[in-house]
Amino acid sequence: MKAILLSSFVFLSTFYLADAQNTGSGDKLPEAPDKAVEAYKIKLNPDTTITRKNTVTIKGQRIPYTVIAGTIPVWDEKENPLAGVFFTYYERSDVTDRSSRPIVFSFNGGPGTPSVWMEIGYTGPRLLKIDSEGYPVQPFGMQDNPYSIIDVADVVYIDPVNTGFSRPISNKIPRETFFGVNADVKYLAGWISTFISRYKRWASPKYLIGESYGTTRVSGLALELQNSRWIYPNGIILVSPTGLGIDRGRVMQDALLLPYYAATAWYHKVLSADLQQKDLTSMLPEVERFTVEEYLPALTKGGSLTEAERKGIAEKVARFSGLKTEVVLQNNLSIGTWFFWKELLRDKGYTIGRLDSRYLGKDKKDAGERPDYNAELTAWLQAFTPAINIYLRDELNFKTDLSYNMFGNVYPWDNENNRTGDQLRQAMAQNPNLHLMVQSGYYDGACDYFNAKFNLWQMDPGGKLQERMTWKGYRGGHMMYLRKEDLASSTQDLRDFILKTIPKEGRGAKYERDK
Repeated sequence: MKAILLSSFVFLSTFYLADAQNTGSGDKLPEAPDKAVEAYKIKLNPDTTITRKNTVTIKGQRIPYTVIAGTIPVWDEKENPLAGVFFTYYERSDVTDRSSRPIVFSFNGGPGTPSVWMEIGYTGPRLLKIDSEGYPVQPFGMQDNPYSIIDVADVVYIDPVNTGFSRPISNKIPRETFFGVNADVKYLAGWISTFISRYKRWASPKYLIGESYGTTRVSGLALELQNSRWIYPNGIILVSPTGLGIDRGRVMQDALLLPYYAATAWYHKVLSADLQQKDLTSMLPEVERFTVEEYLPALTKGGSLTEAERKGIAEKVARFSGLKTEVVLQNNLSIGTWFFWKELLRDKGYTIGRLDSRYLGKDKKDAGERPDYNAELTAWLQAFTPAINIYLRDELNFKTDLSYNMFGNVYPWDNENNRTGDQLRQAMAQNPNLHLMVQSGYYDGACDYFNAKFNLWQMDPGGKLQERMTWKGYRGGHMMYLRKEDLASSTQDLRDFILKTIPKEGRGAKYERDK
């Protein structure tokens, strides 16, 4: 039924992938009788794939793998196609029995960005060319990734609608079908179910990994997959997580940023000598304690603080943040992120990055409340955009004139009723086999590391699931894996997490009473 309906809808679609192979048709679509302009639009076949073979060496072992790239439809409740979702699927090809072979579904964030970042920057077998700290180098291009997790798990990189090459079948489909925290989770759960059936992965241990807004996505998917698709994951990995809909309030939100400020100030060597001489991870616990035990209560008291109390707190905030005491006082003890990125190195003529505060920028003028641009994001787009296009179009020979949307139009985005943190907790409660690992970069100012810890504390306020929750910190930013040192350690942490959380054969998924 789906195949029959799809054949009809391909001719009505708004986009087309040229030179389609396997399941797709390579014939050009006829123009609509009264709409000759339709013949000149780039059109999508929402159900097409290509297949390639390659090998990569990981830990001294040569790993053969198959790459399948293309689109699978999103279906509505009447089994009509709504969109073609682009994916790249890496499958280790010397494995014959996939019943115990883990499969990882990978998402990035935005919410309007594709899975490119982790595919060619983190876990995939091909890696973009950057320097050892993650900065762009020319000529742009690709190389093998000796740290890929393809040795232990197959991976699917998924581009949500309007990101990458993914597109709706028609612009008449309501945008709210795709673009909202709950709509996003709903249609992607259906897509994953279709993928699992097509590629015969129902028996495989299943994992979801998301970065940035992708952490919101996979947290919601954990429960949606279990409750509506009856798919029970073994692990969720959150890379640089958002707030997951967990309420903080303004006071809590301001206070929790201080440890990130301290880490960034330490990196730029603007702290006092006694703090600067300590290693980063030796210095941060002192800041974290102050944040929880003194700073948060002080912000809560607000105008009721005495002058002496206010000055005392301001001096400590200045000590840990690298800012001047008078600046902290002028801001009523609460330092906003945009101001911090502008202020920290203002006297040196630099701004610092949002997603990775190791990066430096130069504004037109030193005055002002916020940087003119995100120094890190422009660097990343400079490196990733040519690399992914070289990879998909030249290496894999995926033929299309569609633009690969690094940031697609997914707005307006409906953020109402974001309960994804609680949904993840509920999924873990319902599924004793479900484990969680969080990875954070200390210099990430958008999804900072201390807020990631706060998520874990508040998702499970009773401490009942803590033994299945793990947090890891790295000396990079939002995409900590761009640092070669962190790429090695973070991918090893992924391997360890996956292998540790595959249930032993025949072991029941159940809770057992304490004896």
